[in-house]
Amino acid sequence: MKIRILAAVAAIAALGTFACQQDLDQQEPAQGADQPTSEIRDSAGILITENARPADGSRLGWRIGPEPTVAIGAVEGEKPYLFDMVRSAFRLPHGRIVVPDLGTDEMRVFTATGNHLMSWGGKGPGPGEFSGLFGAGPWPGDSIVAWYSGKEGISFFDANGRHARSIFLRGNHPEQSWANPRPVAVRQDGTILSVMGEEVLGSIIVDVWDGDGGLHASLGHYRNSEMITRRDVDVDGETETVEPAYSRKLVTTTWGDLIVATWNKPYEIRALHADGTLARIVRRDHVPMVPTEADRHLFLEERKASFGTFVNSSGQLMSEAQVEEWIMPSLESLPLAEHFPAFSTVLADDTGHLWVREYDLPQEQNPAPLWTVFDPEGRVLGFVETPAGFDILQIGEDFILGRVKDEFEVDYVQLLPLER
Repeated sequence: MKIRILAAVAAIAALGTFACQQDLDQQEPAQGADQPTSEIRDSAGILITENARPADGSRLGWRIGPEPTVAIGAVEGEKPYLFDMVRSAFRLPHGRIVVPDLGTDEMRVFTATGNHLMSWGGKGPGPGEFSGLFGAGPWPGDSIVAWYSGKEGISFFDANGRHARSIFLRGNHPEQSWANPRPVAVRQDGTILSVMGEEVLGSIIVDVWDGDGGLHASLGHYRNSEMITRRDVDVDGETETVEPAYSRKLVTTTWGDLIVATWNKPYEIRALHADGTLARIVRRDHVPMVPTEADRHLFLEERKASFGTFVNSSGQLMSEAQVEEWIMPSLESLPLAEHFPAFSTVLADDTGHLWVREYDLPQEQNPAPLWTVFDPEGRVLGFVETPAGFDILQIGEDFILGRVKDEFEVDYVQLLPLER
């Protein structure tokens, strides 16, 4: 049995249920004996939902089918089914499935049954072509929008792949004039959510843009308070700012007409209006866990496994020997964060429910990802398990669309049935 240090031991008492109070002029749903309790209150116009943690081992009575109803991808065969790199995919209201292939810079469209229908885009500087495609999403109506790294461009297409126009986002924050906004999601009202900056630098700017590339609103400058300043081990008297192992991360997504922009510790999800004002805070009971030296070892092993991703000041990949000489001494002395993150991912489904994935502690073997599901008002409903190795890309009313990899690291897109 693994023993972990529990921070704020008094918080254990909060894991019990507490009386559901009525602070708003709205009817709370009836809560059974096994359902976690919730309290909603209004604080100066901000709705705050406090939730108990679901009982250990409990599961919400939703069912995810064990076998996909649609499976797209192959190890060999026709090119449209051979994916090079899949990071996103989405299902349109009429059933078509759109898969951006980042490796080929192509947008590939499939029928509701998984048959290839069309492809467009490809590498190049021309209209409708991409230079570093890295995301796409549905645009209001039946259009599709795709974003790519070349000048942070965004291109719009109709349902048949005809290119309509392109726009380019330009940051206007003087302290980060070297960076451009990176689109991360399309909102229901036809605005675009972006982030700018680097988490490793501990400073991220979140903005909302209109469909013409104009700045709609800035949602704030997020600075990571966990960044630690220490003396550089190689330069006498110099200091460096480092991100500790298991530091918190900024999580952004859309939630209906709200925008989630929140750190993943403590267990608090902050949702904002499109003008940047705070609209809702959702909290759930959580006992912070403290990382140990054994966790540090696992963190370093994961970093060592990413040798091929380190680059030098000239933009060239470092050799393993260079990494061992220049990078590893700093990593091995990296401080530990005070606590592990509380969660890792936040997703909103097509019905307005919020899915929050529990953080996987490095020394614990989890057979399948565990999510806490909240209703559209932020009340906790319970835990849901999703299949191991299934990376969720979209959650619909009766389906979950995601990516899986086989033993050869080949990407497949699958659609699983969801019964609520």
